[in-house]
Amino acid sequence: MDHFDVLVVGGGINGAGIARDLAGRGWRVLLAEASDLAAHTSSSSTKLIHGGLRYLEYYEFSLVRKALQERELLLKSAPHIMWPLRFVMPHDRAMRPAWMIRLGLFLYDHLARREWLPGSSGLRLRGSPLGAPLKPEFERGFVYSDGWVDDARLVLLNALDARARGAEILTRCTVTVAQRETAAEGGGWRVSLSEAGLERQVHARALVNAAGPWAETFLRQVARPAAGESLATKSLRLVKGSHIVVRRRFDHDHAYIFQNPDRRIIFAIPYEGEFTLIGTTDVELPDEAIAGFAKAEIEAQEVVYLCEQASRYFKEPLRPDQVLWTYAGVRPLLDDASGDASAVTRDYLLETHGDGAPLLSVWGGKITTFRKLAEDAADLLGEMLGDARPAWTAAACLPGGDLSEWIGAPQRPDRDFERFVQALQARHAYLPPALARRLARAYGSRVDLLLGAARSLAELGIEVAPGLFEAELHYLREQEWALDADAVLWRRSKLGLHYSEAQRAAVAAWMAARSR
Repeated sequence: MDHFDVLVVGGGINGAGIARDLAGRGWRVLLAEASDLAAHTSSSSTKLIHGGLRYLEYYEFSLVRKALQERELLLKSAPHIMWPLRFVMPHDRAMRPAWMIRLGLFLYDHLARREWLPGSSGLRLRGSPLGAPLKPEFERGFVYSDGWVDDARLVLLNALDARARGAEILTRCTVTVAQRETAAEGGGWRVSLSEAGLERQVHARALVNAAGPWAETFLRQVARPAAGESLATKSLRLVKGSHIVVRRRFDHDHAYIFQNPDRRIIFAIPYEGEFTLIGTTDVELPDEAIAGFAKAEIEAQEVVYLCEQASRYFKEPLRPDQVLWTYAGVRPLLDDASGDASAVTRDYLLETHGDGAPLLSVWGGKITTFRKLAEDAADLLGEMLGDARPAWTAAACLPGGDLSEWIGAPQRPDRDFERFVQALQARHAYLPPALARRLARAYGSRVDLLLGAARSLAELGIEVAPGLFEAELHYLREQEWALDADAVLWRRSKLGLHYSEAQRAAVAAWMAARSR
């Protein structure tokens, strides 16, 4: 039987972040994910690194400040998968008054220190390229800063870093039983795992429940208390957020934030060069909606809602039949008795269970605060194990994020990335510019692990689909736990959006031929 200090259940952003932090402190860590990394909620976000401007209306000042403190820190840690983004908020006189928005933006600018992101300002939309896609009645607005992230790759980079620091990462591995031992039995956790039909028994001194939407189910059905104990649990509210993707609706590089009559907001964001991403909804789900590991699906009325709300602002109405792709994720929000699902707190809670072998459950959270959540969790686990070890992630780059060997000393993340693209093109001049930029975005300074000593496209192997060569597919299988076409096309990349059905089928056939 293998022995670990900590077993982390769940390979979403919180589980991967906690595994990374713990491994970096020298703990022996095992992460078990029942499906693929970021297969559910953590690849289905609005993909923003942001403080959450709208949470100010719910007086969530602590959450917004915490998220804003993380914003620039994260952008520095991985400039290839995260970058700054300016947001345009057209002013709708029928909604919030201008003074309220100015006050909110002032707080947003000053709740946490900004080193290089520009602050907010007023904006005249009429005559501006930023106003051109909008209806003429929207004459003025506001502009402010936040950031964008490739959410699925953020999870992947945390898992890569955890593995590089000694953690074992198991995907498609289900925890079937986690039995808490009494002090007389050793005081840890005996855990049964099922991977590819094979059973494995491991022992861990501590257990982390980072199962996201399934965290409550894990405690009730999988984690078993020692004799005479009980595992009290919090309750989750499962709130589905759905998104639609359409052809590009505007040519500039800013995003829009639109205020809706129901006092919710939606975003319209430049996406993958050729598209616009619009979302999100807030639909409360019953627990049985995600029985097993069911994938959340958008409903027809959600598509209509997003099209109608976007059409309130865009000159050219948006119709459901123009939607090219959709995705939905289930947010596991801590039940705080809020009546409105959109008002439920996005903050997190770390809960310990009893006085026996350490058990830590992660409730709630948002992608922007994952690093701080992981740091807090690792601090708490160190105390529970009687061996507190110092935090380290605040100043650390994620894999591929340290570009110094290519460009020298870092200056500003967005400009550093552009210098990196130029350096990559100079070193691998055979790469077409669009391919070089895509590889730079996906892999950062790890790109040479994929390209190796290749001196021509031919040396990258067969071009399985446009711009996707065998060298990259081998890298994704061997280094990034990608075992099927969905992992390649929709999580490790978004190439599925750019490919035809036949091209996606070619990738699926290549992966299936090499599946284990």
